[in-house]
Parts: sequence; C-alpha cells; structure tokens
Amino acid sequence: MDKVVHFEICVDDVNKARDFYSEMFGWKINQVSDMPPYYMITTVEADEKYVPKEPGAINGGMMPRSSPNESSIVVVNVSSIDDSLTRTVELGGKVVIPKLDIGRFGYYARISDLDGNIVGLWENKN
Repeated sequence: MDKVVHFEICVDDVNKARDFYSEMFGWKINQVSDMPPYYMITTVEADEKYVPKEPGAINGGMMPRSSPNESSIVVVNVSSIDDSLTRTVELGGKVVIPKLDIGRFGYYARISDLDGNIVGLWENKN
C-alpha cells in the first residue's frame, strides 16, 4: 500500500504564510537553496533529506501558487512514478506534471483523479 509522505501548501505570499504557520503550529520553514522557490516545512525532527525521524509523521513544503485555483495537495510515495503515470491514464485520470528529477531527493509528478483532485507522486532515489 502506498503511503502519504508529504504535503504541499500553495500560497499567495510566502512570507505571510511562513509567519502564520510558524506561529500557529511552531513549524520550521526554510527555503531550499537548490530548488527555488520552494520551502521545506519541518513539523517533526528530520534527517538531511527532510525525512521525519518519528514513525508515521510527515513533513511538507510550501511554494508560491502557480495559478489562481492551485490548492494544497498530499503527496504519495510510489515505487515507480513511470508505472504510476501509466496506471493513472489507464484508470481515466490525467498527468498534470510529468516526472521531474528533484536532484538528490528523488522524483516528483502530479496527477488528477476522475474528479479533478490533484495528487502528488513521489519516488525516492536510492
């Protein structure tokens, strides 16, 4: 079974959102220098790749909204993004963002389900 491993919050003003979430929940939010404009949200202690050290916990990310209707999403870890993208289309969904190489972290893509909900896909690099 594939698990939710990350969340992404899309915002209009990164600075205001960073202040809000830091004050509201005590989250640490730092810009990732090799992936601008992207900010990692640490909700629990994590390793150098932002993987939580606490079992069952997830961390997230924040980025400027790329379109007026872009909303926050969950990200599911899959064994193969290529296979998942093929399966998405077979099941009637759509590929929204094709597979992207995210440097030392892994691979990322976005799909939409039959109702247009956006879900992120993540594949770890070994």
